[in-house]
Amino acid sequence: MANKSEENLDELLKKVTEPESDSKEDTKEEKTTECETEEKEATSEENSEEQKEDEKDSKDKKDEIIEDLNDRIKRQMAEFENFRKRSEKEKSQMYDMGIKTFAEKILPVVDNFERGLAQVPEENKSDSFVDGMNLVYKQILTAFDEIGIKPIETEGKEFDPNLHNAVMHVEDENFGDNMIVEEFQKGYTYHDTVVRHSMVKVAN
Repeated sequence: MANKSEENLDELLKKVTEPESDSKEDTKEEKTTECETEEKEATSEENSEEQKEDEKDSKDKKDEIIEDLNDRIKRQMAEFENFRKRSEKEKSQMYDMGIKTFAEKILPVVDNFERGLAQVPEENKSDSFVDGMNLVYKQILTAFDEIGIKPIETEGKEFDPNLHNAVMHVEDENFGDNMIVEEFQKGYTYHDTVVRHSMVKVAN
């Protein structure tokens, strides 16, 4: 009887101890699983943050590249606009220089027309040849006027060193001081610049 009771006790002890052991093992497994889950979640969060940072860096780099390209385009457009304006200005200056050079070459011819027509006797002024010369002379003056070349006025004007060249001074009570008495050679301007100064006689 004593042996049986001892065996029963052993069995009871085993039964009591075994579930506890299983329970401990289950608890350990649960803890391990929870730890692994937490680690995975932490790793996932870190990866997500890193991914966000990478995306942000990539976006910042793209924005920098776009801004740099826009800046280059703006500079190129500004340089082209400056080049265009400079080219137009140079072209205009070259055109003006060409007109002035042409005027300087043709003015002596105009002077000779004026001198020749001034020497025609009164009785011959109605001659067809003289009429033809007059027409040519007027055509030249009209062409001058159309391109902006105009004669400088001297009659009844005060002497202006910017427009006139005084080659003679006289005492004349009929004219005030510094007034133009006579014009020897006609001067011309092209827009605001003098092509040739007028040669004049000035009263003191």
